[in-house]
Amino acid sequence: MQRQPTPLFFEQGPEAVLLLHAYSGSSNDMRILARKLESEHYTVLAPILTGHATGDPADILRDGSPQKWWQDTQQAIQFLRDHGYQRIAIFGLSLGGLFATRALLEDPTLVGGGTFASPVIYRGTTHVPEAFVTMARQMYSRQGLSDRALEAKMAWIQEHLNQQLTAIQAFTDTTATHLNQIKQPVFIAQGTADKMIDPRSGQWLAAGYSAGQTDFHEYPGAGHVLTVNSAHHALEQDLLNFLHTIF
Repeated sequence: MQRQPTPLFFEQGPEAVLLLHAYSGSSNDMRILARKLESEHYTVLAPILTGHATGDPADILRDGSPQKWWQDTQQAIQFLRDHGYQRIAIFGLSLGGLFATRALLEDPTLVGGGTFASPVIYRGTTHVPEAFVTMARQMYSRQGLSDRALEAKMAWIQEHLNQQLTAIQAFTDTTATHLNQIKQPVFIAQGTADKMIDPRSGQWLAAGYSAGQTDFHEYPGAGHVLTVNSAHHALEQDLLNFLHTIF
């Protein structure tokens, strides 16, 4: 049986970086980046959002919600404060970026933060629904279920997925309409070959902030999961440069 991912907490220096994973992802999305930041003497926390990394994709739909994940985000910030960290930056990949952005909006004491391939400004195309269904089918197929059991689980996923995606969209839209209230420096990363969300998402988000507030990076030819794909070395260096300017 494959071991399930666990939250990451690497204690190093006095400045802390909180990393939030993608929809249907886990702290594994952030492991390479977290280790790089740790090697540069940052303390790093990468929690697992409710319902994720259980081995059953239905748990994301059954147990998770934007409200739960927002609660997870607030609890992670509080966890760092309870451990004595006052200077905190927050970043998220895709779904995680939606909550990192909301945190910057709601908590002006955060030093800064940003997003990696995150559709905070929702336009264009999304392939999240198909990707979730494909991921779920692959996961169930590895569990040796009968065809009937597999199809029953997939029918349940299909029945409940859109409701959650609609709720995520509503949460995101609420954040997007208040970007002008975010005052901290913001880092934005986007791959130009993103097939999950519209590759212009980073540009649209950068345009929503004040001039001079954002550090915007596009990675030519890079797909959606910037923390592990062809862009990850460049992303790590760009993020470190950004952190040097805010801490």
